[in-house]
Amino acid sequence: MEDTFIVIMLKNSQTGFLETELGSYKVAENENLIHNIYVLENNSKKEVYMRLSVCRELLDWEFSAVFDYYDIDVFKDIAIKVIEDDEGYNPIWEVVFEFTENDDEMERIIENILKIHRTELDEVYEEIKSKESDYSNEDRV
Repeated sequence: MEDTFIVIMLKNSQTGFLETELGSYKVAENENLIHNIYVLENNSKKEVYMRLSVCRELLDWEFSAVFDYYDIDVFKDIAIKVIEDDEGYNPIWEVVFEFTENDDEMERIIENILKIHRTELDEVYEEIKSKESDYSNEDRV
């Protein structure tokens, strides 16, 4: 399998446009979990907003179950904050962390976040596979 490279760009917080390329980073695994990624500058600090999604289409009942069982605290040692976004077609977790100019360090952080996210997703999928009746009943009430 070939490596994938992602480009991280600085996003203008007022216009929402991507303006400046900050770097290109190799991602060896789980690149399909990245919904999008960009950097915002806050008080002269650059913060990466890495939006993560799921690796497959979810059934309606799974959407709620995934959010209920996903533990965002798995990122507590690496992220400034994690925001759950349930407004889209699939669940999104926005993991915010500090940008570093060191390319090797950025690749390591990105790979680590993707590994943590994939492990958590796999555990959640395993945990919820027998929960369909619990969530399907909720829809009927």
